[in-house]
Amino acid sequence: MKRVDVTYVLLYDSKEENILMVKNKGAHSSYYTLPGGAVEDGETLEEAAIREVKEETGLNVELEGIYAVSEAFMEERGHHAIFFTFKGRITGGELSIAYPEEIEETTWMDATTAKQYAYVPTAEVDGVIENHSVVPYILRGKVIHKTLS
Repeated sequence: MKRVDVTYVLLYDSKEENILMVKNKGAHSSYYTLPGGAVEDGETLEEAAIREVKEETGLNVELEGIYAVSEAFMEERGHHAIFFTFKGRITGGELSIAYPEEIEETTWMDATTAKQYAYVPTAEVDGVIENHSVVPYILRGKVIHKTLS
């Protein structure tokens, strides 16, 4: 199976009551997710998350840290997907859809409804949504290991 890294961003409205979700167009049916997508070659997780939110929603965001890490074996696609979900904050832009061939709609959902679609176990989502907890994301840069002579 091919490993695929995917980033998502959890974004609350100004009252921190609703979560921004996007409706993706699938091959067989549409489905809701947090804004996000696959990490491209040479791109950091943070860069991918920010780019994907902009492409899917038209919004500019700052990331506050890691919200959750989860994984799934998507046998029909031959993928082992690792999902990195960040908590973010909207800093600008206007809600719009740049790629209508991929995204049907953007919508604000109450947290209870949004939890049904998030790619993390329900117990983890409950704790994070109630506590708004994050873990810092740290880019260590390029690490070069020297060999012993």
